[in-house]
Amino acid sequence: MKHYTSVHDIENLDELIQEAIQLKNKNSAANLGKGKTLGLLFFNSSLRTRLSTEKAGRLLGMEVLTMNVGADGWALEFEDGAIMNSDKAEHIKEAAAVLSQYCDVIGVRAFPGLKDKEKDEEEQVINSFKKFASVPVVNLESSTGHPLQALTDAISITELKKKDKLKVVLSWAPHPKALPQSVPNSFAEMMQKMDVEFCVTNPEGYDLSDRVLNGTKVYHNQDEALKDADFVYVKNWSSYEKYGEVLSKDPNWTFSKEKLALTNDAKVMHCLPVRRNVIITDDVLDSENSAVIHQANNRTYAAQAVLKQILEELD
Repeated sequence: MKHYTSVHDIENLDELIQEAIQLKNKNSAANLGKGKTLGLLFFNSSLRTRLSTEKAGRLLGMEVLTMNVGADGWALEFEDGAIMNSDKAEHIKEAAAVLSQYCDVIGVRAFPGLKDKEKDEEEQVINSFKKFASVPVVNLESSTGHPLQALTDAISITELKKKDKLKVVLSWAPHPKALPQSVPNSFAEMMQKMDVEFCVTNPEGYDLSDRVLNGTKVYHNQDEALKDADFVYVKNWSSYEKYGEVLSKDPNWTFSKEKLALTNDAKVMHCLPVRRNVIITDDVLDSENSAVIHQANNRTYAAQAVLKQILEELD
């Protein structure tokens, strides 16, 4: 694995999932990263991604450097040919080249603006690091994807499943703010790689992009979609069609005990942070059906498995 910026960078998903589970049970690669440095750059806030990736690097024996770009460093310019007479003091060309001399792997987190669909889909930040850095780049969540979270989710489903043939549902839920499609995009792409029956349910106007759906069935009736589901991933996202807009805050889409009763006693998933009683009700989050803490724990081992494959290729 050269980079991990998309779930499509995974060559063998089953192998990567099993590697993560093995690392979780017994860390057999504690010295693999000795003498190597992991640099983590955060253009946006983070809790699980930051701490789990730092821990993953250290479990592999790496030194870890973490930087909040806006607070700790120069504002970066990403445009080619820019006349740099504004507040942006350093160009990505120099920044990425210099960081490549300090770090053996670079992780980058940069959210979308949710104003300009085409610009967000260019993935300017993550792709600029891939272009100008001379070391592997890992996506810690970008404008259109969160592949580390998606791998975490695949690991969690593999561990928690009670049968081979599963029905997995990605369900939209209301939220007071406009959120990106990054997590649902990567989750959908990951489920398409797994041997599961997968569908998405969301209100009219909230369909994900055709590129991401890739033929996945979409239900605009949540109750119909939830029937016999074994896993339900509950997540909000803003409109893709009317890009970045909040078209609905319908509380009928909140995942509740009544919604859970429609499923096959499903495990309920969310990437966290979750707004209680808006996205998912207390009685579901606090029940045995909730998998959210299990998922959060697996963030470390997903990152560790990815970094292990990258380090092995470096050697």
